[in-house]
Amino acid sequence: MSSERAIDLVKNELPVDDESMVFSGDLRTGLVLVDIVNGFCTVGAGHLAPKVPDKQISRMVDESTRLARMFCEKKWPVFAFLDTHQPDVLEPPYPPHCLAGTEEANLVPALQWLENESNVTLRRKDCIDGFLGSFEKDGSNVFVDWVKKHQIEAILVVGICTDVCVLDFVCSALSARNRGYLTPLRDVIVYSGGCATFDLPLHVAKSITGALAHPQELMHHVGLYMAKGRGAKVVSEVSFAA
Repeated sequence: MSSERAIDLVKNELPVDDESMVFSGDLRTGLVLVDIVNGFCTVGAGHLAPKVPDKQISRMVDESTRLARMFCEKKWPVFAFLDTHQPDVLEPPYPPHCLAGTEEANLVPALQWLENESNVTLRRKDCIDGFLGSFEKDGSNVFVDWVKKHQIEAILVVGICTDVCVLDFVCSALSARNRGYLTPLRDVIVYSGGCATFDLPLHVAKSITGALAHPQELMHHVGLYMAKGRGAKVVSEVSFAA
């Protein structure tokens, strides 16, 4: 069976219904950007960056930038995770990446302007799951505090990777919501066009010791399906009311 047929089969058997979302301001909404940094998105920027231009990742960056500009124009809250690691703290099974103090750990050029926006909260995290990476040494959680401070009822989540950092954060946020730790948060919304993952075909993975195959389109779909199965709303279009 060809990879295209396999992907079609999975999409037919595990559908993620297309929905659209229009934001009007009636629902207090925050935008969450997950790891849109050079080390994951900019060609040649590091071990886990794309080796050649990637359409899915480029679209994710473009859509995330569009949404960020809309949220900032409206002065709605934005929370951006930046994957950032100390060189002596490994994160198996991944090779060293997004090391603190390097360009890998910085926002992609299209989003660097966010650093100067008053409605934006930046959080450097040193683990896959941004919710866990938001804990401080005193037990407080920067993300939880952000939700409560702005009385956020819904979060719109975009970023990379759909089936790794995005999914892990979404699952933790949903669990925290269900346990009452994120009041008044109700909805966790994942925008499919604003998410992306990496591509590691089987024939390439076989040449890398310990690597697992990771076909991009298939794993992107699986990530969205898993998020929806945990209780997230997955949408394929995002717009704003006039």
